Amino acid sequence: MNTCLSIAGSDPSGGAGIQADLKTMTVNGVYAMCAITALTVQNTLGVTNILEVEPAFLGQQIDAVFQDIRPDAVKVGMVSSAGLIRVIAQKLRQHGAQNVVVDPVMVATSGSRLLESDAATALREELFPLATVVTPNIPEAQALSGWEIFAPVDMERAAQRIGDAYGCAVLCKGGHSLNDANDYLYRQGQGRWFPGRRIQNPNTHGTGCTLSSAIAANLAKGQDLETA
Repeated sequence: MNTCLSIAGSDPSGGAGIQADLKTMTVNGVYAMCAITALTVQNTLGVTNILEVEPAFLGQQIDAVFQDIRPDAVKVGMVSSAGLIRVIAQKLRQHGAQNVVVDPVMVATSGSRLLESDAATALREELFPLATVVTPNIPEAQALSGWEIFAPVDMERAAQRIGDAYGCAVLCKGGHSLNDANDYLYRQGQGRWFPGRRIQNPNTHGTGCTLSSAIAANLAKGQDLETA
């Protein structure tokens, strides 16, 4: 089987984080593995506490995977501190990781802040240059690009700013209701819209985790980025 590694936090309620990633990768037909960045106390209502692992221990988890069952793709999710981000980047470079999907988890759907302020810089400078694609939602794209998003053209500009600055593809997700649920992919100077229909459903916990894991799983199977 093709293999996929998720580097992210644990969600005891099972809807987001590592638990969502493993489920999503499995149903997309790849062998799923994980390196846990943090334990969280959360459910669909919000995040109330975070207990990070030591950076060295996270590095050992990543080594253990690459040294035995090498992943064909890697998804990076919730990483709340600069120290952990630097270790992830170091290990991905050391092992020559391919097909890296970075979900820049800054604020949960419930509104809980999941990224320390100093970590945002490390995320951009350390992980984005290693990424095949990053998958920000609209608030995250605004924070990362410095561009206010009020219309579809603003999504395009924000994605271009991020992609050109860090040399990665950017999937700007439209789930925050600018234009139904359309996503915009910017890659190497070219853009493409993926139309989506908004589904009126309160169960939105873990949507970003699920999407980024599905993309990583399909990259692991050898699909091109647009197909994945």
